[in-house]
Amino acid sequence: MPWLVHGFSTRPGGTTTCYERRSLNLGFTKEDDTDHVEANRKWLLHTLGAGTRKVSWPLITNRQIHSDIIHILRTPPVESLTGDGLITNVAGIAIAVLTADCLPVVLVDRRNRVVGAFHAGWRGTVKRIVEKGVGAMRHEFGSRVQDIYGAIGPGIQKCCYAVGEELRTQFESQFVYAGKLFHEVQESDPVHEKYPLLFLNARAPGHGDLCARLHLDLSEANRRQLVAAGVPEKQITVSGECTACNTRKFFSHRAEQGRTGRMMAVVGIKP
Repeated sequence: MPWLVHGFSTRPGGTTTCYERRSLNLGFTKEDDTDHVEANRKWLLHTLGAGTRKVSWPLITNRQIHSDIIHILRTPPVESLTGDGLITNVAGIAIAVLTADCLPVVLVDRRNRVVGAFHAGWRGTVKRIVEKGVGAMRHEFGSRVQDIYGAIGPGIQKCCYAVGEELRTQFESQFVYAGKLFHEVQESDPVHEKYPLLFLNARAPGHGDLCARLHLDLSEANRRQLVAAGVPEKQITVSGECTACNTRKFFSHRAEQGRTGRMMAVVGIKP
């Protein structure tokens, strides 16, 4: 779409040096210098075509709180925003969400030139933030689902996203397809393998394996929400890249025990 500016950032490059190697941290974290983050953001916007080397488009983000709060921007905001979704039809501004395992989701109405950016961790997902995002685009801008395209960016994938039974209970209370989002993954345990007799139990086969962990497929959960909202499957792109598997390419809050930078998903409309 020639009128569209969009992209998902990765880790390498930039001016940040506090995360082991030179990196493109785009979040105002406690470890990084504010000037470094500002320089990284300007570089990213210039690379995407959102402005020039000297003058960048206004960059609009939320103070993210793992919610289903979505802001509709008809003019650039003058105050800071709190929430996890942004939708606009205003040209010449960039809206963005920050992630480091949670999923960034971008929606675009090709016909009406409306764009949205959403931060979808498990809490936002169980609250249906991207499904509500589609609804907000339809209600506020008259978007038709057949004109909406979606992109789900890099995030923690089911290979690495071990969760507890309480999450399955929450998802089952909201989604009829919840059973297809959770998978038991066999995890290696050297102690278990060396001393198997220590872990014997009286449960029936298949119901007591202490090495099996429950994993959530967050990408599939959000893809299904878009489909349920009416977005054609062929118009949904899923990155599938795992942030926790590849910390050389991505920041990962879980894999790096919280001491990490942030990536950014950006979308905007050319004037």
